[in-house]
Amino acid sequence: MANYRSVFDIIGPVMVGPSSSHTAGAVAIGNAARVIFQKTPKKVVVHYYESFAKTHRGHGTDFAIAGGLLGMAPDDERIPKAPEMVAKAGIKLRFVEEEGPSPINHPNTAIIDLSDGEKQITVGGCSIGGGTIEIRLIELQGCKMNLTGPLPMVLYQSNEKNNPLVSQLNELLDQEAGLQKLQKWPVANGELYEFDIEKYLAPDTLALMQEKFKGIIYLK
Repeated sequence: MANYRSVFDIIGPVMVGPSSSHTAGAVAIGNAARVIFQKTPKKVVVHYYESFAKTHRGHGTDFAIAGGLLGMAPDDERIPKAPEMVAKAGIKLRFVEEEGPSPINHPNTAIIDLSDGEKQITVGGCSIGGGTIEIRLIELQGCKMNLTGPLPMVLYQSNEKNNPLVSQLNELLDQEAGLQKLQKWPVANGELYEFDIEKYLAPDTLALMQEKFKGIIYLK
């Protein structure tokens, strides 16, 4: 129960089926990868592990991931056509069934590599049930970050050490959403901060943060 924020996380979302774990959760993982990349990738490779590797075709995980990459919601009726839409958008999308255990220790795992010729990142997500996901891995700028996992989460990159904006963001998140944990990761151009929060951010609060803290990434 600790990884669910409300009863609706357990019941599951309104969605295009057939499975909240393999479809709605996969949409959310694709969406998270899109948000973290912060631009449209030219190439995406999705590595499936364990249950996802065995059942992704029958459970619609492929078109769900594709829909998430396009920013679709789980109930978007276009999701079954998402792979075609991804191709029309000029994104090369490939799915790989990997053998062996999940590198982030969950049977419903998708590790997504995104690139555009200049930028490359890896996002590792797992679907834990009811459409709820965890982001447990991000690799960028030569740094591998093993994240706490549960959402909501805020990521913020600073190009300088001891940036006073980090302390301000810390206080604001604690006040507005309940800060549970803060982690700091060194990256090539500075430091990346992971803020694990208890509650979802209100739209007006998020808008304020996006204006004040440029480049902030909010995962929900």
